[in-house]
Amino acid sequence: QVQLVESGGGLVQAGGSLRLSCALSGRTFSSYAMGWFRQAPGKEREFVAAISWFGRIINYADSVKSRFTISRDNAKNAVYLQMNSLKPEDTAVYYCAADKDKIGTRTSSYDYWGQGTQVTVSS
Repeated sequence: QVQLVESGGGLVQAGGSLRLSCALSGRTFSSYAMGWFRQAPGKEREFVAAISWFGRIINYADSVKSRFTISRDNAKNAVYLQMNSLKPEDTAVYYCAADKDKIGTRTSSYDYWGQGTQVTVSS
């Protein structure tokens, strides 16, 4: 069974940076497209960024383009989300997800999910 574990969340001031990490275990990491989603209180889970099996295709939500960077290290079975110029509206629980078929932006297309890590941006 695939397990995903996120880390790196925390409290940061507006304009600051955080780097989230997600480790995958249980399967061949390079076989999965990986995505980051987030969910703020009272809101639906939304797409943030995704990266294809070998990193050739990358998608971002418009709200994070030019501020966030997704990357992966298949040798370490890990995917990362570098978040710069953080805003209070970026406050949410951030989830890592794995898709065994292809890169996507919909929550329904992902097969495995982590437990989430809280990111709080103060103004």
